[in-house]
Amino acid sequence: MLELRKLSGKHPSVVIIPLDTTNSANVNACVKEVEKHLSGQHLDLLINNAGVLHPQTLETQTAEDMLEVYNINVVGPMLVAQAFHPLLKRSGAESKEKSAIVHISALLGSLEDLPRLFSHFPVISYRCSKAALNMLSRCQAVGYKEDGIITIAIHPGWVQTDMGGNQAPLTKENSVGGMMKVISSLNITQSGTFVDWEGNTLPW
Repeated sequence: MLELRKLSGKHPSVVIIPLDTTNSANVNACVKEVEKHLSGQHLDLLINNAGVLHPQTLETQTAEDMLEVYNINVVGPMLVAQAFHPLLKRSGAESKEKSAIVHISALLGSLEDLPRLFSHFPVISYRCSKAALNMLSRCQAVGYKEDGIITIAIHPGWVQTDMGGNQAPLTKENSVGGMMKVISSLNITQSGTFVDWEGNTLPW
């Protein structure tokens, strides 16, 4: 939040609106606040970035942890997309104007890539939740197609964040810069895809 406040201080056009993605009432209140700032315009881009990772193995994984992680990593993005859908919706599939929902996913949610690194990094609830998020993204790509909404899941890479750690090879600047290039060039044929921060297609 501190970094956001610094950014907002430098750029008056950046508006910070608090949001608890797992609280329906809070999500709806956030939508109303965003609608005020849009002043009748459509919302072009929604990025679902909230996520949590707990270091659980097959032996230590609990139902409580699984439910908490799913609530944040899957249910939250679903609620946010549902609530913002009216603002994202365009005139139809044939419209030249498109909106986009971008889910920040992870390669660890890939079913095909599972054997690689599993023994070193099992994180069961996180892996399962990201696989579910990828399915949610594909469902939205089909369900929202007629509304002119592109939906993708994107892997930001292993990034130097609180979650990624200092040993990660990617800086936040490189990851975000790459993802924004991918997002800015999106077209309807890419809807429903799973890609990395450089735009490379990833295995489901």
